[in-house]
Amino acid sequence: MSRESQHELRRRAARLVTLLANAYPDARTALRFRNPFEALIATILSAQCTDKQVNEVTEVLFRDYATPAALADADPVAIEAIIRPTGFYRQKAKSIQSAARDLAERFDDRVPAILDDLISRRGVARKTANVVLGNAFGIPGLAVDTHMQRVNRRLGLTRAEDPEQIERDLAALLPEREWTTLTNRVICLDDFRAGRLMVSAPAQFMVSAPAAGSGRANTGQGARSSVKGARR
Repeated sequence: MSRESQHELRRRAARLVTLLANAYPDARTALRFRNPFEALIATILSAQCTDKQVNEVTEVLFRDYATPAALADADPVAIEAIIRPTGFYRQKAKSIQSAARDLAERFDDRVPAILDDLISRRGVARKTANVVLGNAFGIPGLAVDTHMQRVNRRLGLTRAEDPEQIERDLAALLPEREWTTLTNRVICLDDFRAGRLMVSAPAQFMVSAPAAGSGRANTGQGARSSVKGARR
């Protein structure tokens, strides 16, 4: 990363935000959910799995277990059978049932809209909490997964390796209102385009980027899949 003052880095970050907004104006999570509880469970299941697969699984899961209490009380074997296609199904079943049990017992079946409360739930990591806050509650958050780490280092917006430090670095550079949309747009951006975006003029980047339109960001860490004209 070149030596830049914080002011110069903020200016470059603002330019990158504008370029990404032009390329992916409607980028949003590809996970399907109807409420914060469904958003939380779907996000936990999305680890190491495509959102397309998660959506297929949660269609059945949420039909049979529509509330935290219902999911918490379910037979773990039945849950494992439903979510098996998402991979790591035994651990994920434990995670989603633990999270659901906490919600049922401590929050009256409601998902808290506060970061510290969310990450205190069993099975809920910081990245998951920020995805839920940003996409289910409209509360800005920077969800730093391995792709966000890699791309933002490639873009020169951070030198850090630690996800929480990367989150702090980005928060210092970007207006809070941009946090959730930036996360979804970066998820649409692959490593090659990140390199082009870092060094190219706007016109050159727009040639290599997908046609502007509706982009769905795949929030899981599985294989990248095509989503509404944009790749995660």
